[in-house]
Amino acid sequence: MSSCDWGFAFEGMRAYHDREWGVPVHDDRVMFEHLMLECMQCGLSWSLMLKKRGIFRACFDDFDYDRIAAYTDADVERILHTDGMIRSRRKVEAVIHNARCFQRVREAHGSFCAWLWDHTGGKTVLYTGHGQGAIPVSNGLSEDISKELKALGFRYVGPVTVYSHLQACGLINDHGEDCPCYSAINSRYPTVRRRRDREKGVPGKEDP
Repeated sequence: MSSCDWGFAFEGMRAYHDREWGVPVHDDRVMFEHLMLECMQCGLSWSLMLKKRGIFRACFDDFDYDRIAAYTDADVERILHTDGMIRSRRKVEAVIHNARCFQRVREAHGSFCAWLWDHTGGKTVLYTGHGQGAIPVSNGLSEDISKELKALGFRYVGPVTVYSHLQACGLINDHGEDCPCYSAINSRYPTVRRRRDREKGVPGKEDP
């Protein structure tokens, strides 16, 4: 079975898979949007995040993290009272808080993308077995980055959330080898092969 057997419950999911998921991101605004979608997804479905993406973009100034970092309590209320918005004050406040943390990483490293990609040497990681569908929910890389993000003050960035973010933004290529996107990404961007590392959530294949 292909690791890209998503089901494609609606056309937006297929478009996201074909055009975005796994394509390396090197733009900080896009990176912030992806990370915040993952943060807001906690406890909810990814299909819901995609369906509400337009609402999120309208609420959060198209994920312009500099603008979001300057939000006040009035903005929190505005967002929470927007039709169709998820009614989680904690998550809305986390996006604002994370925007400020994001700024600090940018100031220290030139860009958030530069900081994050440094963890893979600037290359997309191809893990052993993932192309055949043996994909974990988290691994050593996502655990390490999660710890660093939490130390920097970020919220809603556990290892599972971070792993999903790394997949989405192309630091890890978890498309199935039988998916056209797998070879398309590998042909356009530098890659590195790595062995499995502290993987969780792969039945019968978890590392000790």
